Amino acid sequence: MTRTLKQQIQEDMKNALRAQDKSRLSVIRLILAAIKQVEVDKRIEADDICITQILDKMIKQRRDSMAQYDKAKRKDLADQERLEVKIIQAYLPEPLSEADIDRILSEVITQVGATSVKDMGKVMAELKARLQGRADMTQVSAKIKARLV
Repeated sequence: MTRTLKQQIQEDMKNALRAQDKSRLSVIRLILAAIKQVEVDKRIEADDICITQILDKMIKQRRDSMAQYDKAKRKDLADQERLEVKIIQAYLPEPLSEADIDRILSEVITQVGATSVKDMGKVMAELKARLQGRADMTQVSAKIKARLV
């Protein structure tokens, strides 16, 4: 029987506790707290797709924070955010290569019949389902804009 993403994260928390890996343990606890928050708010049991979306959001928040800390020349805080991103990314599917992203983007643009920036919403909606957790959607958005000028 394959384990769910949530079970994997919970198992990793136990291992981090046993190994006394404080930094990894704190990040895993943040992940589990975020999952629990969504489950309570939405009154659902989070599945792997939902957890992937939560992890994506957590990475985006940390990347935003890293940019702010780098701007403020707070290398210590930026490094902490980078560590958290690295740990969170371990639970996401393997990222797609630039070539794969470009290929999928071309397929979706053709599929939805996008011809201008006005069609960006349709393209993003379709891409989000395909690329969730496997590509930085901010960069994908920039690529869409560049193609649909």
